[in-house]
Amino acid sequence: MLYREAGQFKTNYVADSAIFPLREDRIGLAVIILAAYALAFLGNSFVLQAVMIPFLVFSLAAIGLNILTGYTGLLSLGTGAFMGVGAYACYKLMTAFPGVNVIVWIFVSGFFSAAVGALFGLPSLRIKGFYLAVATLAAQFFLQWCFIRIPWLVNYNVSGALDAPLRTLFGIPIMGPNATPQTRYLLVLTIVILLTWLASNLVHGRIGRMWIAIRDMDLAAELMGIRPLQTKLLAFAVSSYYCGVAGALLVFLWYGGAEYDVFNINQSFFILFMVIIGGLGSLIGSFFGAALIFILPIVLGIVLPAALSPFGLSVGADVIEHLRFMIVGALIIFFLIVEPHGLARLWQIGKQKLLVWPFPY
Repeated sequence: MLYREAGQFKTNYVADSAIFPLREDRIGLAVIILAAYALAFLGNSFVLQAVMIPFLVFSLAAIGLNILTGYTGLLSLGTGAFMGVGAYACYKLMTAFPGVNVIVWIFVSGFFSAAVGALFGLPSLRIKGFYLAVATLAAQFFLQWCFIRIPWLVNYNVSGALDAPLRTLFGIPIMGPNATPQTRYLLVLTIVILLTWLASNLVHGRIGRMWIAIRDMDLAAELMGIRPLQTKLLAFAVSSYYCGVAGALLVFLWYGGAEYDVFNINQSFFILFMVIIGGLGSLIGSFFGAALIFILPIVLGIVLPAALSPFGLSVGADVIEHLRFMIVGALIIFFLIVEPHGLARLWQIGKQKLLVWPFPY
């Protein structure tokens, strides 16, 4: 038996409250992190650039939305706009202070997104559910309008686009046309691991318990002494911070440049679907949802032609795209009705029944 709790005793409170109390969880996590870093030296440029970097970026954005929707129970449809705030803030900071390392500005840009997210989160004290979703949808359209109509955000660039200038770290290009996919992947992976570790500590600590109490019953949480407004605004701020950092990574470490349309409403729904399918209230579910939705069309584009070619049949890109939407739509309906915790819950059940090697929840 590879995965069991029997015989692993806790002798103090610190050990009992650890995020990964089981030895198998810690070993499994270490193996996965080592494999992820090893992929930078074993994988080719296509895998790193077209698959792994966007997968990690969207996983980070899904973690941000999961903090707000999964842990706090507040629905948001403005994720794409908050990602845009982080990207535009990072661009302004990079160009205004070129002597400061760009990694600093990637992290700092999230604070601008957090401030904007907290501002649009103010109505959450009075409204929730559908009405809060409409309020965040208004934030999406308003911020997207700002990206189009305020040329100062792009330094009055006539094209209206964000571009990634050459930036280095210890003499190695990490941004711009000379940066290799391997270097950018290692940087994105390190940032995602660091912020995921921070999110894990937040949701398993006092702040996370406050968010969960607000999600389960806000009136009871208020009677217990939890302040709803501060707790909800904190959730909006932290969620928007993660989305802002993800937006900066999206533009400058994956696309290498982008226009305002990248942060449209489709992007917000795209990340919301990741959270629903991966699992509400689960960090690992954010990675599962991003993997399924983003990597699914790539897998379909490889598997379907190979499976149908012996029969003399061919599949076009439009058919694969329609099939992808059908599969994603069916999974969303299934998980909303049958299993709200998504793929993360199915994975947990699989660990218990099949006794497979664990992945920390």
